[in-house]
Amino acid sequence: MELRDSVVLPCDRATAWAALNDPDVLARCIPGCEALTMDAPDHMMATVALKVGPVKARFEGAVQLSEIEPLEGYLLTGEGKGGVAGFAKGSARVRLEDGGEDGGENETLLHYEATADVGGKLAQLGSRLLDSTAKKLAKTFFDNIRLAVSAPAEEDA
Repeated sequence: MELRDSVVLPCDRATAWAALNDPDVLARCIPGCEALTMDAPDHMMATVALKVGPVKARFEGAVQLSEIEPLEGYLLTGEGKGGVAGFAKGSARVRLEDGGEDGGENETLLHYEATADVGGKLAQLGSRLLDSTAKKLAKTFFDNIRLAVSAPAEEDA
């Protein structure tokens, strides 16, 4: 499964970078996240509970950050095990650039390209259900990030 998109964040690049590297912000933004801890600057452990079609699972896994270029982007790779539901593993390349679609100074354009692989009961659900669930989860995550990075600006106003 592959996902690729760009989203406009209502903040400067430094604020977007900080949010994408803050485990507290990420824990609030990741759908179903029950716990997220950063045990090294380039490594996180997570517990995420999800429902995909009829399958409910609690995934526990690790996320590794590599190819880190501060304020520019990084590569995330991760794998989670969900017991009898199966496993999920994948990677995402995240890249930031100044300005949104209208070139706004206080906007950041976030590009991402992600791939994911699932096994076990999850793999038996079919690609249409998996693809639509992945797109929904990605949309929810980026809507949450957008709210998280716009909250400080709204509080200052």
